[in-house]
Amino acid sequence: MALGELLEIHVLPAYTSPLAIGKNILEGMNYASAAGGILEETGQNLITLNELRRQMEDGEFSYYLGKAIVVMTLGSNDYINNYLQPSYTSSYLYTPQDYADLLINRYATQILAVERLGVMKFFLGGIGPLGCIPNHLATRVAPPAGKCIAYTNDIVNMFNKRLASLVDELNHKYNGSIFAYANTFGVFTEILNNAKNYGFDVTDRGCCGIGRNQGQITCLPLSGPCANRNKYIFWAKVLYAPITRAIQRPALFWDAFHPTQAANQILAHRAYSGSSPDCYPVNVHQMALL
Repeated sequence: MALGELLEIHVLPAYTSPLAIGKNILEGMNYASAAGGILEETGQNLITLNELRRQMEDGEFSYYLGKAIVVMTLGSNDYINNYLQPSYTSSYLYTPQDYADLLINRYATQILAVERLGVMKFFLGGIGPLGCIPNHLATRVAPPAGKCIAYTNDIVNMFNKRLASLVDELNHKYNGSIFAYANTFGVFTEILNNAKNYGFDVTDRGCCGIGRNQGQITCLPLSGPCANRNKYIFWAKVLYAPITRAIQRPALFWDAFHPTQAANQILAHRAYSGSSPDCYPVNVHQMALL
């Protein structure tokens, strides 16, 4: 949502929404799937492209897809809900390096399937530091205070390095399209390491959750977020190119897994206007102008 606001786009409807018809989908669609992963078969999810096609001539349809920016942020759940879960066999079948290769090879196939539909602009987000999320801190052997679980972050970065290399490869092979990499891991780590400068007091607990680090069980219906809100929220003026605004600063994590809106706003601004190494080879703003 924060990135869409920077692009002056309204909140995009979910592709399963009954409102995802007619002119409502001309500004874009949200295909996000809770807990979706690269290795998960997601079924038929292109119905809204058919709806869009019905409204347009072939040339107009191709024009819309050619101007669209597809933001893809996949991979986290392939670690959180697969490789790092003892109930799954993937960690026994694959080394971390081989698993990262498996994910990237499958991801590349999926990206190119979308590219063949006529999409030409891809913004591919890397995986953040999963070794720092409250659920991981709560359910693994606790690291020293203020530290993250290094092994998890190391194997996640194997995926990120391969994704950055994939972006170079795709830009070389598909000259008519543009692929960009978002260094989510680097930006989020910077926020963690400089939390006070960004206005955060709490970086290792969820604002809403149960158990150690408020992360053993994620936020449930009727749960009360941030019992002592003054500890979590204060005012700070933060400079974002190209605007300066005062934003409330809650905890860094909303629940056991997800960043708060305030953290997402920072990530969105860096994706929109950041330079290398935040975004490579272009940011979202530059991509929108192409």
